[in-house]
This record gives sequence, structure tokens and C-alpha cells, in this order.
Amino acid sequence: MPHTCTKVATPVSLRRLFSSASFVGCGDIAVGSVSEDSRACEPGCLFAALPGTLAHGKNHVAEAIANGATAILTNHPIESARVQQCIVPNVRKAYAQLCEAMYGYPSRRMGIVGVTGTNGKTTVTWLVRSILESSGWPTAVMGTIEYNDGMESEPATLTTPSAKTLSQWLATAVSRVTQYAAIELSSHALDQSRASGTLLDVAIVTNITQDHFDYHGDAVSYRASKARIFEQLKRRGLVVLNADDPATASLAAETPNGSQVRTFGIDQRADLTAENIRLTAYGTSFRIQTFTDSVDVTTRLIGRHNVSNCLAAAAAALHVGIPLNEIADGIEALDAVPGRMELVSEESSINVYVDYAHTDDALSRAIAAAREVTSGRVLCVFGAGGNRDRSKRPLLGRAAGAADVAVVTSDNPRHENPENIINDILSGCREVPVTLHVEADRAEAIRWAINAAEPGDTVLVAGKGHETVQIIGNERLPFDDRAVCQETLSEITSSVPVGAN
Repeated sequence: MPHTCTKVATPVSLRRLFSSASFVGCGDIAVGSVSEDSRACEPGCLFAALPGTLAHGKNHVAEAIANGATAILTNHPIESARVQQCIVPNVRKAYAQLCEAMYGYPSRRMGIVGVTGTNGKTTVTWLVRSILESSGWPTAVMGTIEYNDGMESEPATLTTPSAKTLSQWLATAVSRVTQYAAIELSSHALDQSRASGTLLDVAIVTNITQDHFDYHGDAVSYRASKARIFEQLKRRGLVVLNADDPATASLAAETPNGSQVRTFGIDQRADLTAENIRLTAYGTSFRIQTFTDSVDVTTRLIGRHNVSNCLAAAAAALHVGIPLNEIADGIEALDAVPGRMELVSEESSINVYVDYAHTDDALSRAIAAAREVTSGRVLCVFGAGGNRDRSKRPLLGRAAGAADVAVVTSDNPRHENPENIINDILSGCREVPVTLHVEADRAEAIRWAINAAEPGDTVLVAGKGHETVQIIGNERLPFDDRAVCQETLSEITSSVPVGAN
């Protein structure tokens, strides 16, 4: 969604919205239009001078005023700005709350399930939507793959968009009589308060492992960003935590007073557990067990980690009053999540899956899922993103040791030399007993793995999942792992002589 100057019919009083705010040049500001982009400001607009990762919005105040801005939302008075100013301690948080107010508080007019965690966010939100819609509740979903307001869908740009885009999207969903929304909340978004205006009925934390240390710096800061989801919980809201993940389970002590907590797990005692798990190359069956009830479930989702995702979604659904048998129906109604252990072809002697796994924990889980459903070898094709957290590259290499063959390649090298990224990964690969193959060209790496596979083997292509581009330098080149896999499998099939076994 492009940056524009949002306008509303009824102006919002900043004095009333932020009772502890101070003002420069006035006693209150009635906001009828707002923008965080100085270029999009129009006459009468309030400019939100947000701090950014590369630059601060206060550096663009002059441009905003030149374009017509007559007021500034800022965390410090700007002496050079001869316009009205509202001073707040946290301008990002205040801006998110202002956007929510300007769009009529949409999160108060629908049920909101927020999902954070290192891995599993997308699958859990899609499961929540499937369960709710299967029970007759129109549901929107926002996350890594798409922004779907219940009627229309557009490809996602960020896992969690700007505060204004989020509030605008929720308001559109409300106008279309969508009754629930399942939204992914990334650690970046939580740290930057992008969703601080959005109140949650349910806050799910799937797991917390290493990721985005290039942004957060360390595990303590990363965990703290995830815990900020609790600040958005409605009174008597539900927190859902993964009992199998110590870092997540420990958050129970930090939940707000008055909130409810429900746990899920496979290995540890929890409010929702899974029994009789049966894994195949084409799906999974298990029994959801609560303290008082149970139900058998069959799903097209692959792997034990997806059993955990189903339990997380089920916990949220129980909170909003959906019976366990209807939850099972909703889980079964979800055919697949794009790029999440997505089976590329069912007409081959080898299984080929494409998965979004791009952290060491996610890669370990994906390889384990592949291992559990194959009688032969597991060949794993993967890389690591350029200009991103370098410390996780050797961790990915070590995680690949769970495969029989690790095919190390490129995955959005951006402005880095792919060979340097690969060498970082190989430093971890060499610590584990795995057969290595290196091919910087991702398409060639995929072709090599599929051609090297023998009947009964499984090829896992990890890192991109649903993505359809390879980012090299400033270019976003068309690239789809699934398409390359399908083309390669078709070439193999067409080259087999008629009548050959």
C-alpha cells in the first residue's frame, strides 16, 4: 500500500487521546489527516516524525511543512518548525494509537488473534483463519504471504506493515463484515510499536530461537521484543504459549494481570497436547487432547512442528468458543500453506518439498519432518540471506548436518558476494558429518539435488518458500523454487523411455 495522507471526517483530539502529552504553539491539535511520509503531506496534515533505522523523521520536517503540514507529532520539540507540535514520550507508539483512533478503533469492533514467534507464524494464522471460517466466522489474515481482508487479497510487502496500513486494513475488514482477523506480528514490528494501537483477544507465541540479531543485537533484546505482544492484550485476553520451548514457556511470568494463559505442547505437560501422531509424506494425523476432551485430526500439513502449530491455533479457537470437533474440521479444511513443507509433486518416485525455513531451528524442524516420511536419503538445498544476521550462517550449516546431503547455494545475496556467504555457512557444515555439494546458482543447485536423488529419497528446498524473487544487488529477479522443482521433475519424467521402470 502506498504512503498517503490519511484523512478522516471527524478530527481526533490529541489532548483527549494523549492526556499526558505537552504542546508547542497550542493547547490541543485536532487531527483530520496524518502522514509518516513527508513527501505525502498535504495542506492541514499532521506529520508524524518517526525515528527510523536509517534516518529520523525530524530530519524531514522542513519538507513536510513545505508540502502543507501544519502540525508535528514528535518526541522532542523542534525549534526550527514554526507549526503546532504535540510532544509524546514514544512517538511510534503514539502514532499507532492515533491511526487506530482515526480509523474508528477497528480492533475493538472485531476479534483479533495476534501471532508472534521465530517460526510458525504464517501457518498458525492460516490455521486460525481456516478454523474460524469453517465454523462460519468470516476471517481476515495478514502476514508474510498476503494481506486478505476477508474479500480481497494482495501480496504482502512486510510481515507486519506500518501502523497506518494496519489500521486502514482492519477498518476495511470491519466494513466488509469480517468478524475476526489473524495477524502476524514480527519482532521488528513489535519493537517499533507498529501495532501498538491494535488490541488483541489472543496473543500467541509459537517459539523463540535465534533470528534477526543483526537488528536486535542479542537474544535478550530479541526475546523482549516478542514479549511486547502482551502490551496489546485486551482485558481478560488469552496468552497462548509453547510448553515445549523453554524460552517461550518462561514468558508466562510476564503476562499481564487478569489475562488467561493456555499452553500447548507435544513433549511437555500442557493444556493442549497431541497423541497418536502419525506422519506420512502427504499429511499427518493425531489426536488433540485437552484436560476434558479429545478429537482425532487429519491434516495435509507435514511434520511434527505442524502438529504444534495446529495445537496453537486450536487453543485460540477454544478461547473464542469453537467446539473441539469443529476445530478438527477447520484444521482438516486447510489444504496447504504456500511454501510451508509444500509437496511439489505427488507423481514422482522422490518427494520434493519447498519450505520457508531460514533459521537454524526451522531448518532442523523441516529436515526432521522430511526424515520422518522418507525411506531413503534427505537432500537439503539451502542458503542464507545477504546483508542479514551473519552469525546465523554457521548455525544453518550445522543444522543441515541432520540431512544426508547438504547442497549449499544462494538465497537473496543482495549486495554481498555469494561465495562469502557460502563460506560462512560451510564453516558450520564442516562441524557435522554431512556430504557437501556447493553450487552458488540456486536453480542449478536445485536441479543437481533432484537429479542426484534416488527412488525413496526426499529433496528439501529451504529458505524461500512462497517467495517468487531472488534479490541480487538492487534487482528483484523472478525466481520460484517450486517452479524450478516442477520443471526439473518434468524434464526427468520426459527423459524416461516409455515402458521403463
